[in-house]
Amino acid sequence: MKTADLMEQRAAIVDRMNAAHTSDDNTAFEAAETELRALDGKIERQKKIDAAERSETGRVLAGDRGDYPELRNQSLRETIAYRIDPHALPAETRAKVEREQAMLAERAGTKPNGMFIGTELFEKRVQTTGNSGAILPTDFRPDQFVSALTATAALTSLGATTLSGLTGNVEIPRETGSPNVGWVAENTALPTGNATFDSLTLSPHHVGVISEISRNMVMQASPSIEQLLRQMMARDIALEIDRAGLAGTGTGAEPRGILNDPDVPVVPFDTDLFTTTAEMITTADLANVTGGRGFLSTNGVKGMALKLRDANERAIPLSETFHGETALFTNQAPADLGTGTDEHALVYGNWSDFLIGIWSQLDILVNPYAETAYSKGNILIRAMATVDFGVRRPASFAKASGVTVA
Repeated sequence: MKTADLMEQRAAIVDRMNAAHTSDDNTAFEAAETELRALDGKIERQKKIDAAERSETGRVLAGDRGDYPELRNQSLRETIAYRIDPHALPAETRAKVEREQAMLAERAGTKPNGMFIGTELFEKRVQTTGNSGAILPTDFRPDQFVSALTATAALTSLGATTLSGLTGNVEIPRETGSPNVGWVAENTALPTGNATFDSLTLSPHHVGVISEISRNMVMQASPSIEQLLRQMMARDIALEIDRAGLAGTGTGAEPRGILNDPDVPVVPFDTDLFTTTAEMITTADLANVTGGRGFLSTNGVKGMALKLRDANERAIPLSETFHGETALFTNQAPADLGTGTDEHALVYGNWSDFLIGIWSQLDILVNPYAETAYSKGNILIRAMATVDFGVRRPASFAKASGVTVA
């Protein structure tokens, strides 16, 4: 049973408790209270199941090039240092990096422009940022390093499905219509009609960043330096992938995000956030959407929800405004939509039906000779990733239009 159904049952029990209290029926009140306690336990268990479904590891639907457990121990620092000067590394480390690059090239089916970084490292970073609620902690050694204030990756924490190790375009067939089924009398022909299908195509789109770092940072064999390098390389790219997955325009080189997918149902904002979120849930229910579902919106919408009060001026909890469903708020979600550029994003659905396709590995190219960096003894690192997005079942989602914050 879905969390929304359980919350409806809970509301009905609370109504019974209120009625019993009004009529001073202690027996009915106690019976309803007992039911409420049992149902609350069931709701908590269902929420844990929903959370487990959302955090389930993405499955590769096509293009799998093989799994290499050794790559989970790949060191970004060692890979960059090898690119700068392989002979400066111990022989054992050189051999390790060369084995990793051979495995990654085999899986990708091509050679890198610089050096390959396995998607195991990249995907782990993306999911860790989403689950931890922060991109960069500030307790590194040395303590003097202070991270930038950045948004939080949202899509993976809501349970988007990651397809890794892809090669070429990916085509995923979808059923769009079912055969006609009907009751007939004896000697009467059955209704005719065939299932209809289309396909979802993912194609490579490239995103990248260039960073300048010190040569000493790369050459130092410190666990903290390794952690810092991973975060620096993944932060900007992971956040840009996350932003484009939400609001990518689909024009030029930029892939299309879910907010610009014309097949996703639209629910007009009713000026009442509680009613609008209820309509979005109903839209998904009527489309037979199952699985872990949740809302994604801006921090502006969160602030508006936190200001809501009941008739007695008591604060209305977020859980009630969003009907007990998971609700995630992030600055990654745009707040400049609509003709007046003042509308906020609000999306609801089963996020496992949102696909993030990742081709090959994160490709890094080290340049120790760039003029400005060379004069300071630093190096430039270019990192690029190739991704695309797709909605496996558009009816699994609903997006609100015209959401403005008072």
